[in-house]
Amino acid sequence: MAFHLRKHLLYALGFAFFAAVQAPSAETRISPVEMEKAAKLSLAAGADLQALTLADALLTRNGQDVTAHMIRSRALRNLGEFGKAQTAALSGWRYARTNGERYSAALLAAQALSSDGKRTRAQLWLRRAHQVAPTPAHASRAAQDFKYVQRRNPWSTHLSFTVAPNSNINNGSARETSALYYKFFEPFNPEGIEATLSAASKALSGLELGAEVQSRYRFKQTERTAHDLRLGLSYRSYTLSNRSRDDLDAQDAERIANGNAPLDISGSDYAYGTVRLGYGYKRLREDRRGEFALTADLGQTFLAGTRYNSFVSANVGQSFYANQTTKLRLDLGLDIRQAQQGSDTQSVSISTGVSKQLANNDGLFLGVSAGAQSSESAQLEYNELQLRGGYVIGKPVFGTSIQIGLETSFRDYDMSPHAASGRSDFEISADISATFQQIDYFGFHPTVRLSASATNSNIGLYDINRVGLNIGIASAF
Repeated sequence: MAFHLRKHLLYALGFAFFAAVQAPSAETRISPVEMEKAAKLSLAAGADLQALTLADALLTRNGQDVTAHMIRSRALRNLGEFGKAQTAALSGWRYARTNGERYSAALLAAQALSSDGKRTRAQLWLRRAHQVAPTPAHASRAAQDFKYVQRRNPWSTHLSFTVAPNSNINNGSARETSALYYKFFEPFNPEGIEATLSAASKALSGLELGAEVQSRYRFKQTERTAHDLRLGLSYRSYTLSNRSRDDLDAQDAERIANGNAPLDISGSDYAYGTVRLGYGYKRLREDRRGEFALTADLGQTFLAGTRYNSFVSANVGQSFYANQTTKLRLDLGLDIRQAQQGSDTQSVSISTGVSKQLANNDGLFLGVSAGAQSSESAQLEYNELQLRGGYVIGKPVFGTSIQIGLETSFRDYDMSPHAASGRSDFEISADISATFQQIDYFGFHPTVRLSASATNSNIGLYDINRVGLNIGIASAF
C-alpha cells in the first residue's frame, strides 16, 4: 500500500512539473534543473513517455546534456525502443565529462544491448564500465552485471595470446650424440653406433608467438542440461634465436661444402595450427552435486602451412562433489588421427582426479591418468602413465595470485629403430603461474607462466629439456 502511494506521489510530482513545462504562460516556466528533476521523478514513477518528453525538451536547449541523454536512454529502454535507447546511451558516453558519467552511460548502453539480445556487445560495455568505475563498489557492480549477462549469453568466446621465449621450439635433443638405427648397423655392431646429432636434431631456441580462440554457441538449454556448438582455432609460430640460427647456418655451410643441398630451416618450419568444430553436452545431477559432460570434435592440424593430420576426438566426464570443499572427477578420452604426413594413430585415455579447497582457502589438485596409442607404424605405439598435482595459494602474495603445478609421466614404446629394447621416456615438468591482480585493464589482469620440463630417455635423441616463459592475460571476472 505504501509502495503504491509513493509511486502515485512521484507520478503526481512529475506530472506537476510536466504540466508547468507545457503551460503557455511565461510565469509558469521552470528552470532546466527543475525540468531534469521532473524527468527523474517521472522515470521513478514509471511515466516513461513523460520522462522522454522532458528529456527531449532538455536536449532541445542543450544537445550535449549528458543527464538528458541518459534519462532518454532509460525511458526508451523501458518503452521497448532498444535501438534508440542504445543510441541515446552512446550519446551520453560521447558527451560525458567525468568517470561517474561515463560509468552510468556505459551501464545504460549495456542494459539496452542486453535487452535487445546483443549480449556479447553488452559484455564489452560492462568491461568499459568496470574500467571507468569511480569507486571499487561501482567496479564490483559492473563485474556482477557482466556475470549476469554472461550466463544468459548463448555465445561465449575466450581469446588467448602467447609471447613466450622457448628453449626448445623443435622438441630437439639435449644431447650431442645418440645411438641411431641399430638395425642398420646390427651386422657390424648389435648396439648400433653413437652418432653425432645434427643442429636440426638438437634443441633450437627462439620466441613463440601464438593466438587461440575458443568459442561456443549454446543452442539449447534447460534447467539441468546444455547443448553447445564448439569452435576452436589456434596457431603458433616461432622466430629462431641468433644462436640457433648461427648453428643452422654452420650446418648448411658444411652440407654445401660436402656437395649437399642446405636444409634452410627457419622458425616457421615448426609453425603449428589447429581448426576444430564440435558438439558439447552437459547435464547436472538432480542434487546439483555433480555434472556429466560429453564433447566430440572434428578437426584438422597444419604443420609449416601444410595439412598435417585430420582428427576425431571425444571425451566423456563425470564430476561429483563429495562435500562443499572436495570435487572428484573421472574422464574417458578417445583420439583418432588420419595423417597427411606420417602415420595414422589411435589413442585412448582414462583419468581421475580430486580437487580440494583447504581450510586456509588454498586449493589442492591431485590426478592420475593412463593411456595407450596404437598405429600402423609400430614405433609410434606406446603405453603411458601420468601423475599430476597442483596447488593454488588462496591469499594473494603482494597482490599476485600464485598457482604451482607438477607433473611426471612414464611412456613405454615396445619398438624403436634406435634400440633393440625399445624406447622408455621418463618426463618431469613443473610450472608456476602468477596473475597480477593489482594491474587491471578493462577487467583483465596480466599473467606470467614459467615452465620447465626434462625428459630422460634410454635413447639420447629423445633426451629433451625445455624452459619457457609465457606472458598473457586473464579475465578478472
